[in-house]
Amino acid sequence: MIGTKELLELVKKKKLVENLCERELKNPEGSGFDLRIGEAFRFKTFKGFLGEEDRHTPEVKSFAKYGKEKGIILKPGAYILMKTIEKVNLPDNVGVIFRPRTTLYRSGLTLFTGAGSPGYSGELIFAMVNLGGTTVKIELGARVVHALFYKTGPNKSNYRGQWVSGRVSTQGKKEKQV
Repeated sequence: MIGTKELLELVKKKKLVENLCERELKNPEGSGFDLRIGEAFRFKTFKGFLGEEDRHTPEVKSFAKYGKEKGIILKPGAYILMKTIEKVNLPDNVGVIFRPRTTLYRSGLTLFTGAGSPGYSGELIFAMVNLGGTTVKIELGARVVHALFYKTGPNKSNYRGQWVSGRVSTQGKKEKQV
């Protein structure tokens, strides 16, 4: 894992993470950065396909954006996609693992996360589900995920997937996987 002292240097020199809040820039907690919810999406259609070579994800529609709406309400069973305010720019020797902040599951929420491969650049997309029995209000801009950065050995190739730049969906269109 990369410690916060080195992470802050990478933020200044390499723009490792853009749009970090003042709290993270001045006094990050733990061994990474907390990232905030910036935009929320609902499925517009419920038809998707994941094949060996082709795929298409359901169409989505943004329903709340940081700076426009104050917050979102997640009723029990609600499933949304969320995009971070922050953007990462991972060099070819740094990856990142994402973990939900514990306040989420203390509120009945779960966050489905992944990993960021070296070379990825863009906002991050996660899924959030209310598994609890109570309605939860979330302010846009709230810290919901913790990013833990690590160094890798030499890589033959960097991220080359189609999800670069924070793309949320194929919008129901079929595409070849790279």
